[in-house]
Amino acid sequence: MSFKIHIVLGVHGHLPNGSGEDKFEALYNAEIKPLITTLYTFPRVNMVLHYSGVLLYWIERRHPELFMILEELLARKQAELLGGGFYEPMMPLLAPADKVGQIEMFTTYLRKQFGKRPQGCWIPRGCWEQNLVGPLTACGMSYTFLDDRYFEADPKAKGFVQPCITEDQGKLITVFPVSFGLGKGLIQDETAFESLRTALWPEQERLVTVFLAQGNNSETGYQKFFEFLSSQDADIDFTTSAKIHKSLRFSEKRYFSANSPRRILVDCPVANGLYSKTIYTHGVINQLRGDKVRKRTALEELWKAQDSHLFDHPQISSSLRKAAYQALLEAEKIAREKGKFTPSLSIFDYDLDGEGEYLFQDDKLNCYIKAEGAGIFELDYLPKAWNYLDAFSPHSGDKKARQAFTDFLAPLGTVPDAGNMPMARCCGAELFEAAEIDRPRRKAFFHLPPVPGCPFGAIEIDKCWQIKKNVLSVRYVLKNTGSENERFIFIPRLDLSFPKNDEAFLRIFAVREGAKEALQPGEILRDMNGLEFGDVENETILALESNRHFDARVIHEWEGPEYQFTTIFPMLSLSLDPGKSWEADFSLKINS
Repeated sequence: MSFKIHIVLGVHGHLPNGSGEDKFEALYNAEIKPLITTLYTFPRVNMVLHYSGVLLYWIERRHPELFMILEELLARKQAELLGGGFYEPMMPLLAPADKVGQIEMFTTYLRKQFGKRPQGCWIPRGCWEQNLVGPLTACGMSYTFLDDRYFEADPKAKGFVQPCITEDQGKLITVFPVSFGLGKGLIQDETAFESLRTALWPEQERLVTVFLAQGNNSETGYQKFFEFLSSQDADIDFTTSAKIHKSLRFSEKRYFSANSPRRILVDCPVANGLYSKTIYTHGVINQLRGDKVRKRTALEELWKAQDSHLFDHPQISSSLRKAAYQALLEAEKIAREKGKFTPSLSIFDYDLDGEGEYLFQDDKLNCYIKAEGAGIFELDYLPKAWNYLDAFSPHSGDKKARQAFTDFLAPLGTVPDAGNMPMARCCGAELFEAAEIDRPRRKAFFHLPPVPGCPFGAIEIDKCWQIKKNVLSVRYVLKNTGSENERFIFIPRLDLSFPKNDEAFLRIFAVREGAKEALQPGEILRDMNGLEFGDVENETILALESNRHFDARVIHEWEGPEYQFTTIFPMLSLSLDPGKSWEADFSLKINS
């Protein structure tokens, strides 16, 4: 008796929102176009295709001719398009409504473009939690795909397992096991397919799902690969998951251990910052009442920032982070009712660490402050939808997010640089006490007591933050509580993130009594009372001013070839006798 081998061949493609036009074009020309146009000429080979909503929308606008080929492949049932979240989201991290919203957005797009709702759903990066079953089935998804490593191997199947059903709260969905490892060499190496065929040679009906690896596949490579597949005998059936699903009966039920992405929220503070921002923005949008169009528009901006790429890599691309923050701030702007926004100071656990943060909000600025260091960890300029504190440290093992007005007390003669300052007291790592919160005047007072035993530990610091008419100001009071004179450099470091750092896009000036002098990164300029940063791309000017003259050094920070942020070191040399205090005011103003 002859048994068939059923092979479901699939392919997945995606680029995150914020990727450059050149990256989209390169992926299209290197992988998508060669695959689809070659597949069209080999009708025996069926395939399952998953291209994210971001990618398909780009193709629709730049290469609509490809949609004609896709329509023909679908019409003759040679290809199947999978659904999923439109923006390739990290599904377990989404609120239930966002899971459903993203899937329905992509389903609607596919139905409008190709006339048919998808039955199967792609899970980005295979990040699974059992409670995904409910949202998937609520959106009409009948099956999904997981890496076969999460299945218990069936010895009778010679290591290959069959589709199963899985359940949560009474909802059921079929799961296809995917052999991603087998897909890595199939196109380039025909012997890999022969090895697969030998392993599968049936003593009973067999099914294997293989997703082809993208990268380094030419049109000639696809041509040879599909010619080879078409030459196989009739015992090998190249099919689709939709066809297989129709014939499945009495599937085994399994439950899967979570392949959760939540660990990165602990290991990578930058990822946690983005996640916290999405949760906060989701709450802001949910407060909208009575305007469904505006709410939907805000949600679609939010969804752009939920891309799985942002929560899978410890070293998250700066350009993708910036695109995500822009989308989140656009969502917040849309959700704010024009003409009715009231400036405020509130205490809210913004970063989900169990402690309240201090949220200053004006009509143009968001300024969020942590008690640790009493520094700013997010600074949003809403007219340009830009977070000037989207920065993380490439010198820190945990990729720690950076702040503005992180205070150092350093020995005289210290030249501050990108790394740690030896023998300095880093007050940014110390916990300030919230001494007073004045909500009507939008002022927050913080106090750092002396720390005996550390460098300059006799110095106590008071910081008073205020936001007024979109100007952010901080007053410092430093007091020597010890019995000896303390001489040191006070450095309230700022880390500001600009779109680009070359001279054509970022112009830096030292300001002395109204006169400006260009400042080159790395050099130290003396005796100024302000710094000005011209952000050409955002068409904004950031002005840092003080009532005290100070020296300053500016350094650009990089992670590999990618610019991350710019560090500003204002430097003020102090000598404080026992019991004496010193005061200084700084302000930061953003104009466009």
